Amino acid sequence: MNDRKITVHCLSCAIVEGTVQPNGGTIYETKFFHAHQDVAYPARGLVILASKRHVKCLDELTEEELNDYIHTLHLIRKAQRKVLGIEQVYYFYFYNEDTTHHFHTWMVPRYDWMDQFGRSIESVRPVLLHARQKRNDQDEIKKIIEAIHALKNYLSTSN
Repeated sequence: MNDRKITVHCLSCAIVEGTVQPNGGTIYETKFFHAHQDVAYPARGLVILASKRHVKCLDELTEEELNDYIHTLHLIRKAQRKVLGIEQVYYFYFYNEDTTHHFHTWMVPRYDWMDQFGRSIESVRPVLLHARQKRNDQDEIKKIIEAIHALKNYLSTSN
């Protein structure tokens, strides 16, 4: 959402540790997970839910972490619908498990402006690139920051 360049070994670890502050700050945090707006793709309500522990795969989560993950995913989705009016969301846990990436799930909202790219899974990459290249202006960023604060407020009072 801005032009800053970040070089870290693992962005999720850096965010969880507080080394990197995502735009708008933390949306929601639990003992095991951290939720924030994606820093690269300006789409209102796009949330990244990352494990605090550096694991790469869903089956590496403990039972307690897994229960927290599902509960937190559910809370955030409920907030997206209730606070931002988001009716449809794509969920992605799509990084290869043979990389150094940190376990996280993208919650990508679906908006009418995205229809020009189709409605299949293949449409998500062009949608995200379009958001980065064409919707990365001050007005859109202001709306995204407002959405982050609205989600934070709702989630801080509803768990």
